[in-house]
Amino acid sequence: MTGSIDPNVIYSQNGPVFALQMHRPEKKNALTQTMYRALAEGLRYADAEASIKVIVIQGTAECFTSGNDVNDFVVTTDGQSERPSVQFMKAICHARKPVIAAVNGLAIGIGTTMLLHCDLAYASTDSYLQLPFSRLGLCPEAGSSYLAPLLMGHQRAAELLLLGERFSALTAKEYGLVNRVLPNGEVLAYAMQKAQELGALPGDAVQTTKQLLKRAQQGQVDGTITVELEQFARLLQTSEAQAIMLAFLNRKKG
Repeated sequence: MTGSIDPNVIYSQNGPVFALQMHRPEKKNALTQTMYRALAEGLRYADAEASIKVIVIQGTAECFTSGNDVNDFVVTTDGQSERPSVQFMKAICHARKPVIAAVNGLAIGIGTTMLLHCDLAYASTDSYLQLPFSRLGLCPEAGSSYLAPLLMGHQRAAELLLLGERFSALTAKEYGLVNRVLPNGEVLAYAMQKAQELGALPGDAVQTTKQLLKRAQQGQVDGTITVELEQFARLLQTSEAQAIMLAFLNRKKG
């Protein structure tokens, strides 16, 4: 395929493994709508390309992603078309091929909720994660209000989603959000090793197994994403959310 439409999202292929790297280190890999579009296009390409069997999502050595770029998010709000961030959610949710996440440093907002759609996730000891939606006057997205309690139980999911506090990679492992916590600097190599191991297996068998694993939840996840987006759009217009966002933007300018 041609290269990524955004220089801050890098595509690469090594044998059966296709990697998408969020690479905007000066902004802690904060995601713009163009970056989301590039991620969605990369996922759809990899899912359709016969030579690819496994997809890896990574950030940089210091950071996975700090979530949405707030300036870009405010500027590109458009209720008339499907936002690229939603296209990304749907692409990762419906990927037929295994998706592996390699997490270093920050994994905030979508950086955490996307892990709920990954089949394998590995994080470094210095990583911390956060679902800060309620603190922003917003609600969960990417199907996380359904998938988080399904994965970790209501009380644990409520703690993370209601309070919106940071939590460590070790807590993420205890809650089932990541498979393994590794020393700093070893995460990507380990994730790539597992990706190559998966890529060496019969692709049809692996994809069929993934489909069976997700079959019971797929319809519920799709419906949850739709309801979450409706509530997210409503909350975004509230005075509380607007004040929080304005305060954040003013702090960035200062």
